[in-house]
Amino acid sequence: MVNLSRMPVLLLLWVMPLLSLADSHPPRIVVSIKPIHSLVAGVMAGVAEPDLLVQGGASPHDFSLRPSDMQHIEQAMAVFWVSDTLETFLAKPLVNVPEVRSVQLLKTPGITLYKLREGGAWEAHSHHPHDDQSTDSPEHDEHEQAHGDWDAHVWLDPHNAMAMVRYISTELSALDPAHQAEYTANAAELLNRLGMLDSELKTHLAPLQDKPFFVFHDAYQYLERRYGLAAQGSMTVSPEHKPGAKRVQEIRDRIRTQHVLCVFSEPQFQATLVDTLISGTSAKRGVLDPLGAELKAGPESYFQLMNDLADGLSACLGS
Repeated sequence: MVNLSRMPVLLLLWVMPLLSLADSHPPRIVVSIKPIHSLVAGVMAGVAEPDLLVQGGASPHDFSLRPSDMQHIEQAMAVFWVSDTLETFLAKPLVNVPEVRSVQLLKTPGITLYKLREGGAWEAHSHHPHDDQSTDSPEHDEHEQAHGDWDAHVWLDPHNAMAMVRYISTELSALDPAHQAEYTANAAELLNRLGMLDSELKTHLAPLQDKPFFVFHDAYQYLERRYGLAAQGSMTVSPEHKPGAKRVQEIRDRIRTQHVLCVFSEPQFQATLVDTLISGTSAKRGVLDPLGAELKAGPESYFQLMNDLADGLSACLGS
């Protein structure tokens, strides 16, 4: 602790700016996946750049922390992530560093959540079945949330992204009051841009609302519901679990009977299964990426991700 009362006046004049600078130093922030990193980076623009854990073409479904990643977490003031049902690799490490604030965005106030889909074209999950419903108050049901009943791909609805931006700004302002003005201004700009993005996507995707398609894994429910898209099912619940022969035949039959136009693979996983499914049918193969594997991390990547998804759907379903 610096005792300012004992310092000579000239030395005090030299030290005070340094103390002020130290007080305003921004916090070190770590973020799990690229879409969330983009939103956090947008709120922190001009203050600092958050660290990203899952980079490039890696998937949170099978990601493992490296020693350098763990070091970043231990040195951070906060980690922003979605939930322990998506980034399972973070659940135990964050318990072991209680001094690092854990911000789970699945608990964002005002967010819309949907239950995991199951049955029929949506392969059954291992837990007990639920009606397919939504809520905008995740805090009311911590027991269900802890058991992984919520679909964690919440960022694929721009309205959820808006709610998360507000929450991120609030959390950062509490951690770093010296830069609250910057966080608030950046959040306001982001909210305006996200509103425009939502309008653009609504116009772009409107012609595709009655076009049936299948996806690689059930990651797009929030996008589908926001814009009225006609997904008929997924090949697998989770990308690390490949469907068996019976499941493959069920999907092939559904592709024919539902006149499915497109079956979408994902760049992080092999597309050979999609080729097997569409062989002998009129369906085409497209590519969707819910994480933006090829995108450069930063404030713009969320907007690029959402536009790329719309372009990918349009390229396959609209032709």
